[in-house]
Amino acid sequence: MSRIFWRALKTVPVVVVSSLVVAKGAVAQSVPTSPTNVDNTLEQINRYQNTSGNGSMSQVTNVNQLRDVSPTDWAYEALRSLVDRYGCIAGYPNQTYRGNRALSRYEFAAGLNSCLNQIERLIASSEAVLREDIDTINRLVQEFEAELAALGGRIDSLESRTAFLEDHQFSITTKLKGEVIFAIADTFGDDITNDDSTETTFSNRIRLNFDSSFYGNDRLRIRLESGDVPNFSDFTGYDSTRLGFDFNNDNDVEISDVYYRFSVLEDRLTTYVGVAGLDLDEVFEVANPLLESSGTGALSRFSRRDPIIFRGIEGNGIGANYEVLDNLTVSALYLTDEGGADPEGGEGIFNGSFSTGAQVAYSPIESLDLALTYVYEYQTEDSVNLTGSTASDLAKTPFGDVATRAHQVGLSASYEIGERFLISAWGAGSFASLVGEDDRDAILYTTALNFSILDLGREGAVLSIAGGIPPRLVKNEGGEEDESTNVLLEALYKFPVNDNILLTPGAYVVINPGGDSDNDTQVVGVLRTTFKF
Repeated sequence: MSRIFWRALKTVPVVVVSSLVVAKGAVAQSVPTSPTNVDNTLEQINRYQNTSGNGSMSQVTNVNQLRDVSPTDWAYEALRSLVDRYGCIAGYPNQTYRGNRALSRYEFAAGLNSCLNQIERLIASSEAVLREDIDTINRLVQEFEAELAALGGRIDSLESRTAFLEDHQFSITTKLKGEVIFAIADTFGDDITNDDSTETTFSNRIRLNFDSSFYGNDRLRIRLESGDVPNFSDFTGYDSTRLGFDFNNDNDVEISDVYYRFSVLEDRLTTYVGVAGLDLDEVFEVANPLLESSGTGALSRFSRRDPIIFRGIEGNGIGANYEVLDNLTVSALYLTDEGGADPEGGEGIFNGSFSTGAQVAYSPIESLDLALTYVYEYQTEDSVNLTGSTASDLAKTPFGDVATRAHQVGLSASYEIGERFLISAWGAGSFASLVGEDDRDAILYTTALNFSILDLGREGAVLSIAGGIPPRLVKNEGGEEDESTNVLLEALYKFPVNDNILLTPGAYVVINPGGDSDNDTQVVGVLRTTFKF
């Protein structure tokens, strides 16, 4: 900040004192005011007001009007004196003073304007003022003339751009966000039939999100989606080989998401209502920030999020987050699949498959996020899948295609180490049983750990190493269990070409696929390019 600015800052007390002197009608060492000087000063003050007012700051008549100023603050008495004696303090529209922030020249000019208004009133009501006071006012106005002119230019430019956008936007309330994925991928290793029959593929997935807001603290999302990314489990026979972004409807366009969220109670309570595409991870905290996204996160389906907790029955229903404290959030939800819209017997929102549960997300320190989650699931015989298609067939349907219920508990964590490193992990267990048969129980577990290095080679680039155990069936009364532990290891490097294009080469290895050590190890290589707009 320039030396001139600091010199101008030091003159503010002079302006305040001069206003007090004028108010008392002091005439010592005074001279008759020159009409020309006064007129020029008033003209500059008026030009200042017209340039920088715009309702951005408001006059304070009592220091207690400022919500972020308390009697214990070290500068409280000084602020109170300026308000009570001179009426020379302006606050922000939300009744804050923001005394701990850095001060820009424009903000100083806005504060100075409050004092100049007082000076203008005193000049208009007095016959004579001190020459040095007039000189001080002139110097201050001249010092900030460039800032005021620049501020006026910025406002004119902003108004022009706003008018252009209003004339050319397709909707006043809706924004269009798009994501396009180009992917080259292949699997290596004998499939379940002992034959490596997969070929290298070049595929795509397209998502267009129409996000509408009607009062500022809400969002209605409608997503159009198409793609031809293959489901590798159809060819290898192992769900753990699936890509994290696979989607194949032969590039037909379909509506995949329709849900609405809104915030109340000073944004502490956020409520979700969805009829399609409302998933558990939309409401609950995943605590895997760098790998969660399907378009810019992990390459494998497993490494994105805990499959026992976040791959349950979902699609439509309701959910809510309540911010108890700044670092403590409690969430709850009730979701059904497409059967929630089916009036047939055994379906609907109460008699069909559903997931319900609660989560406590807590950040004991700024760099650590924890999430403890409980989910209860009821799955009818036509929709049983306890692992979200990331593990063996036994783990998905331990009792076969019969109605199943499950109590699932999981803990997720994410920890930042400085500004360059991040560790995320999860662990979860599922305790399932046959509906109506208490003597048939099954237990599954999963765990994972990933480590990321940020800004490696380029700002925004990320190298991630991930590994874990996809859901394993370790207890199944009266039935088979997984013979071996299935392990998935993944490495990927996210390289931003620019703000809109991200290249992600990488690969993942699946050891003991299908929970059987006799099965051949699978390797999946991927080059993903993500375009966002």
